[in-house]
Amino acid sequence: MDTKEYVSLATKTESRNFDEIGKRLTTVQNQRLLHAGIGLATEAGEFLDALKKHIFYGKDLDTTNLSEEMGDIFWYCALIADELGVDFSTVMQTNIDKLRARYGEKFSEDKAEHRNLEKERQILERQ
Repeated sequence: MDTKEYVSLATKTESRNFDEIGKRLTTVQNQRLLHAGIGLATEAGEFLDALKKHIFYGKDLDTTNLSEEMGDIFWYCALIADELGVDFSTVMQTNIDKLRARYGEKFSEDKAEHRNLEKERQILERQ
């Protein structure tokens, strides 16, 4: 397969209903969530870049920068919490409840591989 054929075949799977996509982008909720999602990805990338420079390039681990990136991630999570009308404490508790249902009190690879997704969903929907 050459690159032109790949591009031709790959782009056939793109969602191209741009009128409908555009309509979905007109809601404030979707705009805020998209902003937050892009921001989370960006800040996570910056966090990983700092970690990469330490692990693979031998630079000092800049924990101040990592903490700053974590703060930026929290900022974007605050936008999501505000838009979804949830508070951090509820989300944190629900997350712990889900993890306990998945692993009990300790992680295991077996439990990670054999999750009860129905039970986890029930926990998430109680939120």
